[in-house]
Amino acid sequence: MASKLTRIALVLFLITLASSGLAQTLQVGSTPTGVPFTFLDTKTNSVQGVMVDLINAIAKDQGFTVEVQGMPFNTLIPSLQTSKIQIISAALGMTPERREVVDFTDPVYSYGEGVVVNEKDTKAYKSYEEMKGETVGVQVGTVYVEPMKKTGLFKEVKAYDSMADVIRDVGLNRIKAGFGDYPIVAYQISQGVHKDVRLVKGIPTIVNVNIGMAVKKGDTALLEKLNKSLAKFKSDGTLDKILEKWGLK
Repeated sequence: MASKLTRIALVLFLITLASSGLAQTLQVGSTPTGVPFTFLDTKTNSVQGVMVDLINAIAKDQGFTVEVQGMPFNTLIPSLQTSKIQIISAALGMTPERREVVDFTDPVYSYGEGVVVNEKDTKAYKSYEEMKGETVGVQVGTVYVEPMKKTGLFKEVKAYDSMADVIRDVGLNRIKAGFGDYPIVAYQISQGVHKDVRLVKGIPTIVNVNIGMAVKKGDTALLEKLNKSLAKFKSDGTLDKILEKWGLK
């Protein structure tokens, strides 16, 4: 009788263990400086934005839970590779170099670079040739670093820890221009977050950015879940509603 009870207890334990595994909370890496994709909401002290809403909706659709962690942009991929997080949900450009070290979902959103100059610089720029020989800035770890260097136009392409630092130096006339994610810098400037700068319009972009969520290389099971919900949300209008909420529709 005792042996039978032991076996029953073992089965129940295994069932409980399996159930707890299915309900495992996944750690999601995001950034506190990518409004409207991701940003730190000081009222709730939590990361909010497009990519947070999206991963929360996917988690609900797929039956798991997530904890979103705010971290510096250049630590996202290393954190994924070392399993500190299981998903990156941020304004992460899907570059060939990054595809070698992480697996991306299908694209979530596409855009080109935004160009910021000092507000007193009223020139109607039509190409980057007009900035030849100038010093410009980009955020370290972003998709704009190498393309801007490869143009061969600029005296120096300075790398900064954050886009806020880039825009600060543009406003202080320490550099001629700054390059970053168009939706992010446009939103921030429109909301009055940055002073003494303006967004240049009319320059053809040289970088086309597709952003997506990312998982650890080879994690096909999780990738399939993310893509399944993402395709559903593109079809039923859920993604459009999220984008519209944050002014990106």
